[in-house]
Amino acid sequence: MADETQTVNDLSKLGDAMAAAQGAAASDAPAAEAATPVAEPAAPAEPVLDQWGRAYATGKRKNAVARVWIKPGVGRISVNGKEVADYFGRAVLQMMIRQPFEASSRADQFDVMATVAGGGLSGQAGAVRHGISKALVAFEPGLRPTLKHGGFLTRDSRVVERKKYGRAKARRSFQFSKR
Repeated sequence: MADETQTVNDLSKLGDAMAAAQGAAASDAPAAEAATPVAEPAAPAEPVLDQWGRAYATGKRKNAVARVWIKPGVGRISVNGKEVADYFGRAVLQMMIRQPFEASSRADQFDVMATVAGGGLSGQAGAVRHGISKALVAFEPGLRPTLKHGGFLTRDSRVVERKKYGRAKARRSFQFSKR
């Protein structure tokens, strides 16, 4: 295929030049196919495990940060060395932590060991849930579409708004006195 370059000075001639270039490319189809690299299908993602066969991930919510390790087991969840029922007393928070397992149909198949710091209990539960979801994807990459569709892999970026100068709180003004 010869190196031919055409200069088009008018946009009305651009269509003719494109048609001519496509006609030349069609006649040299075998040469054009060999020259263009073909994207190979992506290889299936491999699990990322440590030397003990655990998957690790970090989850975050508000000011809480959770470090989470999961491994195959019977469904035991410990947070900061305590059982999940002892650490998170409210049933809503316990349910929230188990959501990724239920969404991926992996309930009672993994043991979870998490350390969490910062924030309050609600933020910590959200951070553990986020960490469990990311660790599940590290352990079984095929679960990513399911967890992504459920919104478990998205970090909830809402944080407390800072207090501004000249205000009582972030947005609240001081009480107005006319006299």
